[in-house]
Amino acid sequence: MSKFSVAHGQQGEHDMSMIFVNDAIMPQAGVGYLVFRIAFCETLERITLARQFPTSPQDGFGFLTEVPFLANVSPAVQLDLLAATWERHNSVHPVEASLMDESVIYAACERAAWCLENESPSIIKRYLQGGPQIIDWSRLEKWAEMFRKLHLGVSADADFLLISQFEDMPPFVAAEIKEEWSVNPSRIEPLFEALGEWHPSPEMRNRLSGLLTKREVELVSDQFRFPVVAE
Repeated sequence: MSKFSVAHGQQGEHDMSMIFVNDAIMPQAGVGYLVFRIAFCETLERITLARQFPTSPQDGFGFLTEVPFLANVSPAVQLDLLAATWERHNSVHPVEASLMDESVIYAACERAAWCLENESPSIIKRYLQGGPQIIDWSRLEKWAEMFRKLHLGVSADADFLLISQFEDMPPFVAAEIKEEWSVNPSRIEPLFEALGEWHPSPEMRNRLSGLLTKREVELVSDQFRFPVVAE
């Protein structure tokens, strides 16, 4: 089972995020921003549309559906989980990533790649326009490939994709296989907890710095009716 941590470093005059995978440094630079922002904005847009049409499904969508075990996590909670991983991704100190972080990174990469392959460029540009980072569009046709290479670098073992296999097994069989695969139960627990959550935490807005602009964070806060923060 691989372990990776998230840190924040410097490259010349520009900040560069780096993921450490078994002591191998994997710079993400702007790719990580693109992945997280596209996954966040696409899921948020689908939440907004679902609310406008109450007869349409209110769940069963969102970027985390790329991980079968997490497919039924509330879409709003998915955004909260993405924001939490994004915050750790930008930590100024090395942070050991959780299995949930690995799940979020994998799902965000896969969903963003799907959007690149199935949506028009105008939709991708809508997700990214007005964001806090300047976008270089010159390699747009290569983005999907870049996104998948990113998650292969940080989650090659993909233990989170195996968890759904345990659901239909007798407990003693599942326990034996978990031990054989070195699956730590404490790393799995947050994934089960996410299935029982229905509302995002107000702390989500404090975790979106660098991913959304201040105005965008305000709009998200209004949409999810987070308490107003006193100036």
